[in-house]
Amino acid sequence: MDDPEDELISVLPIHYSTGQFPNIHIHQFPLLTRPLQAPPSAILSGKRITARIKPHVHRLEVHVPADTRPEVWNVERTKELGAARVEDDREKNQESKSKEREGEEPRLSEIRMQSEEIPQKGTYMLGVVRDGQLHLHPISQTHQFRPTLTYLDMLSRKNKKNRAGNDSDSDDGPPPDPDEPAPIPVVKKERKPVGESREVQVTARKMEDKGGGQVQGGLSVVRREMLQAIRAEEDEEWEDLQFYDVTTNESADSFEGVFCASDEVLECKTDITTFLKEIKGL
Repeated sequence: MDDPEDELISVLPIHYSTGQFPNIHIHQFPLLTRPLQAPPSAILSGKRITARIKPHVHRLEVHVPADTRPEVWNVERTKELGAARVEDDREKNQESKSKEREGEEPRLSEIRMQSEEIPQKGTYMLGVVRDGQLHLHPISQTHQFRPTLTYLDMLSRKNKKNRAGNDSDSDDGPPPDPDEPAPIPVVKKERKPVGESREVQVTARKMEDKGGGQVQGGLSVVRREMLQAIRAEEDEEWEDLQFYDVTTNESADSFEGVFCASDEVLECKTDITTFLKEIKGL
C-alpha cells in the first residue's frame, strides 16, 4: 500500500455465514467448459441425473445418463457392458435399489462418477460478491469425481474364463501380497542316488533382533487396516440423494442460503501471534 501506483479500487465489507454448514462441498468433475447436466437426448427421453452417498465413509456417486443417439452409441456393446456392471455391483454389494424390469436385459445406460475425498489443508471458503459485499461460507469437504470402470475388469475376467474353457487351473488367483517377501523360485534338481542316512538335530531359537519383525508386522497392520476400510465401505448401504440441476428452483434456494442477512459485527479474538503460529512451515 506504500506504492503510490498501487491504487485502492474499493473496500468490500465481509459477511460470514454458516447457514449451510456442513453441506457446502467442492465437487470437481472431469468437465471443461460445460456444467454437469444430462445430454439433451436423455432429457427428451425423461432421464435425469441421480446420486447416492455412503455417509460414514464419505463416498458419493453421481449417475449421468448416457447420450444414446445411434451415431455415438453402440447398443449391442451396451448389453455386454451392462451385464458386466450388474455382476460387478453384485460382487461388491453395490446393487442399485432400482431393480430391472422382469425379463429386461441389463444395459449400460449411464456414466457413474465416484468421489475421492481430498484432505483440506487449512480452512476453505466459498466467496461470492453481491451488491458490493463479500459473502464467505466455510467449505467442509472436497471431492474429486472420476468415472468408475471396474465393470471392465469384470468383463475381462469373464472373457478369460470363457477362452480357457472354464478351466480352474487357468485362474491365476489373487495378486501377491506386496508386504510379503517374494517366493524363492524352485529349481528342479537332478535326482541323486540315495546314500547313507544320517541323524540331524535341529534346535529352534527365538530371534532376539526384532527390528525386521517390527517392519514386517507394521506393513501387515497397514494392509489389514486398508482391507478393513474396503470391507467397511462395501458393507455400508447406499443412500439415495435427490440431484437438482443448477437451473432448478431448489438449487436457487440453496444458493440463497449461503448469504448472511445479519448485520451483526463480528469480533476477532485471535491475535496476530496466534495466527502466525498456526501457519505450518512458517
